[in-house]
Amino acid sequence: MIKADGSFARQLSKRGSFNAWECFNCGTCTALCPVGLDILPRELFRFALLGSRQRLVEMSDTIYSCLLCRMCEENCPQGVKISSNIRTLRSWMAEDEYKIA
Repeated sequence: MIKADGSFARQLSKRGSFNAWECFNCGTCTALCPVGLDILPRELFRFALLGSRQRLVEMSDTIYSCLLCRMCEENCPQGVKISSNIRTLRSWMAEDEYKIA
């Protein structure tokens, strides 16, 4: 069961550029990812928008596997700032979940 928190995405947007709600789940980002792992930005963003902190923590390997190369971002038809969103998730995770200042 996913516990939803609608205010979480607003909290993330206060940390920096976070426009995950622009994603319409087309899959372009996943298809172009050079890492070849199960990096699914659209899935991460969905959990962030739902406010499922626990699910994001469970996916920390995915969040930290991103190379931030911006290949996905350059080809995103919606202009989602994927690398900025990933950085924001990393910042939240490091500070709020792992208590690393």
